[in-house]
Amino acid sequence: MDSKQIYDYIIKIQSIAKIGLLYSKDPYAITNYQQINELSLKMLEDFMEVEFDRPNYFSRDIYPTPNVSVRTVIFNKERNKVLLVREAFIGGYSLPGGWADLYDSPAQTAINECNQEAGADIDIVRLVGIVSRLPFKQPTAISEYVIIFEGKIKGHLHEHEYETDDVQFFPIDHLPEISKKSNSEEIKHFILAAYHNETIFD
Repeated sequence: MDSKQIYDYIIKIQSIAKIGLLYSKDPYAITNYQQINELSLKMLEDFMEVEFDRPNYFSRDIYPTPNVSVRTVIFNKERNKVLLVREAFIGGYSLPGGWADLYDSPAQTAINECNQEAGADIDIVRLVGIVSRLPFKQPTAISEYVIIFEGKIKGHLHEHEYETDDVQFFPIDHLPEISKKSNSEEIKHFILAAYHNETIFD
């Protein structure tokens, strides 16, 4: 294992710890994530004595840039319905997707999120667009770019993870209540762009 692989491995462990500390509610799990975070930070500090020019993505002095998330539009065979998932903790539906993970490509992130949230194994059909979410969010929200793909299901839906509690196809002209983490206007914008084979960016 070369120095780049070791560094990437440490950063991946640290990213898992950061995500766990952000979302976990279980005291035992939080303690474990804190220990993993501290250990990985110590490993990173020791490793940085080796000459290597990649920055620590969790340090506070790197240049701030927008966060990146992905969403995937999946139609049924007739292309008159779209696959949506319901958020288990806050309710409401959205397109499957989430934050991009370190070192995963945008397409791989989309594939992973569809598998985890919808129980859907997919192929990426095309890139629908890259859009700033600020026009659809509160003025005080952090800056975020969302990458939208169109995907196609391979086979049948299978069991999904705990973040979602319902997965259904809905008519594109009669969508259910949208999750508070998203915005109905925004979701419709993404769906219609995919439906009309448009490419969007702003």
